[in-house]
Amino acid sequence: MRTCIDRLMAQPHVDGPRVKSESNYISNRLEVCRLNGDISNDAYLDAGAIHGALEMIANHIEMGVAQTEIHELLRQQITRANRLEEKHPGLDKAIEKGR
Repeated sequence: MRTCIDRLMAQPHVDGPRVKSESNYISNRLEVCRLNGDISNDAYLDAGAIHGALEMIANHIEMGVAQTEIHELLRQQITRANRLEEKHPGLDKAIEKGR
């Protein structure tokens, strides 16, 4: 999950479609990982918060929120993703395995 957010943060301009694409990727990968037993149901549920936050960020972009605020919102998700990785080791690797 951290890697997905890092990808977005690396962009000089974060656009709504790109954020939605990452959000959809996370959503799909979480489902596949849960069904395959790569992650626990708890990890799946906890990670859903980042998926929801990315959807909210995409909506903010479409409403014209400044890029500085978008980057701050993404930094908050990095913190959340780091906590999730501590709680559910291997979560990021499981998500990124689908690329």
